[in-house]
Amino acid sequence: MKPIRFFKPVIFLACLAPLAALAWKAYSGNLGANPIEVITHATGDWTIRFLLITLSVTPLRKLTRQPWLIRFRRMFGLFAFFYGVLHFLTYIWLDKFFNFHEMLTDIAKRRFITVGFTGFLLLIPLALTSTAGWIRRLGGKRWQMLHRLIYFSAIAGVIHYLWLVKADIRKPLQYAAILALLLGYRIFVWLQSRFKAKKPSPLSRPTIEVSEG
Repeated sequence: MKPIRFFKPVIFLACLAPLAALAWKAYSGNLGANPIEVITHATGDWTIRFLLITLSVTPLRKLTRQPWLIRFRRMFGLFAFFYGVLHFLTYIWLDKFFNFHEMLTDIAKRRFITVGFTGFLLLIPLALTSTAGWIRRLGGKRWQMLHRLIYFSAIAGVIHYLWLVKADIRKPLQYAAILALLLGYRIFVWLQSRFKAKKPSPLSRPTIEVSEG
C-alpha cells in the first residue's frame, strides 16, 4: 500500500504536466500565430490520450498480474474528462465567445463537431458517478454497464479527430489503431468467457456404460 500512496501524487502531478507545459507556452508567448488552434489541439489530444490510458489499465493489470494498477484507473478517467472540459471551454469561450446560436449551428452542420460533442456528453455521467458512493447507489453491475460508455466516448473522440484533420491523418489513425487493439482485447476476453461458460465440464458429461461379454 505504501508504494501506491507514494505513486498517486507523482502520477497526479504527471497528469497535470501537459497543462503546465501549455500554460508555460502561453506565458512565454510560444503558442504560434494561432494560439486558439494550438490550445484546442493540445487539450483534444490529451483528452483522447487519457481515454486510451484509462482503457489500457485493465488489460495491463490482467496481463502483468498487477492488481494494484486498477487504483489509478479512476484518476486517469477523471483527467480525460478534465482535459475534455478544457477542450470544450476553448471552443465555446475562446473560439465562439459564448455565441450559442453559432455553436448550435456548428453542432448541427459540422459532423466532426457533432460527434465530438457527443463524445464529451458521454463523459459527463461517468465523471459524476466516479465516486465510491455512486458505485454503492447504482450497484456493481449497473455501475459497470454505465461506465462502458467510455468505449463509445473514445470511439467518438477518435472519429472527431479523424474527421477534423484534412491532410495528415497519421495521428488520428494511430489513436484508432490503439483503440482497436484495446477494444479487440476486451472482445477476445468476452468471447473466451462465453466459450468457457458453454463448454460442458468433464463431471457433467454423460457416461457410457460398456457391458462385459
